[in-house]
Amino acid sequence: MRTIDLSPLYRSFIGSDHLAALVDAATRNEKQASYPPYNIELMGEDKYRITMAVAGFGTDDISIEVQENTLTITGAKESKEDNEQDRKFLHKGISERNFERKFQLGDNVKVLTADMQNGLLHIDLERVIPEAKKPRRIEIGSNLIENN
Repeated sequence: MRTIDLSPLYRSFIGSDHLAALVDAATRNEKQASYPPYNIELMGEDKYRITMAVAGFGTDDISIEVQENTLTITGAKESKEDNEQDRKFLHKGISERNFERKFQLGDNVKVLTADMQNGLLHIDLERVIPEAKKPRRIEIGSNLIENN
């Protein structure tokens, strides 16, 4: 695997060192499990949807948490070892194992809703740009500094 030297980013981007740290973390060879499968959709200009296939899990088995810019989705089922030993499978293709999936959210991305239908967990997100960061038009000859 290639190694990328990010030191120029740390030297020349003042106040944006967290971006370089994110790129650095993404390039590390950390493996995240592929279970459960998921999609990320662009629903509109600043709207997104994460859809996860969570067959066998109920709403009480799934936890969704946002801390800083990390969205964590955890699925944990109570162990049913007694029930599992009584059952004999000819083929077991539905994995009901516990999972934890993390997503790094961009700045100003907020989780709006979470819903589950037909074994699919839908999480809607939106990037909300604060008024202070939106572009504004400056009229020529205007005085931007208020006189007190």
